[in-house]
Amino acid sequence: MEKTDLVTLSHPRSPAAEAYRALRVNLTFASLDKSLETLVVSTPEVEPAKSHVAANLAIVMAQAEQRVVLVDADLRRPHLHELFGCPSEPGLTSVILNREAQRELPLVETGIPGLQLLPSGALPPNPADILGSRKMEQVLAALKERADVVILDTPPVTVAMDAAVLAAKTDGLLLVVRSGHTRRDAITQAKELLERGRVRLLGAVLTDAPEGKLLTGY
Repeated sequence: MEKTDLVTLSHPRSPAAEAYRALRVNLTFASLDKSLETLVVSTPEVEPAKSHVAANLAIVMAQAEQRVVLVDADLRRPHLHELFGCPSEPGLTSVILNREAQRELPLVETGIPGLQLLPSGALPPNPADILGSRKMEQVLAALKERADVVILDTPPVTVAMDAAVLAAKTDGLLLVVRSGHTRRDAITQAKELLERGRVRLLGAVLTDAPEGKLLTGY
């Protein structure tokens, strides 16, 4: 996947785009016992592809006539505003730090029917504290009222506690693994951290795999 390429839009009939649609279906089956309303996308190590995975997954869910809100909860290296060509502020931190703003979420229309984006907002000095706060729970509740699915892009699991802290408040986490690059020990460490945090691991997304094997791991 090219760095700036939202493949589900630019090449909707490609094997990669079809793999994202398969991922959407797999997540549906993985959540038969419990409705999947909030989902965190993360990775064991620093890997820009996680934001592309979150964005493309959000697109195919919206194309399936779901109301989707994509949230840039990577308050260290936000990237989604660049993918969608919009300002990073106002955004998530604006809502959390301003109680009144929770009544009118600064959601950005992406131009894709059914898909809205909540950018990161200004970057705070204490991301984990903000994402683990009571106000973050209130923001999640407000977002769920506006969407069928809320997808949150977060920092890597082993780099910061942000992903585990936030995922514990959601219905599960999807781990992005890059074929030939992500270290096995990092994957193991990430799984252990998530287990300790009692986070529901929904599955793994394998990127940069040989054609026909992209987005597997269920």
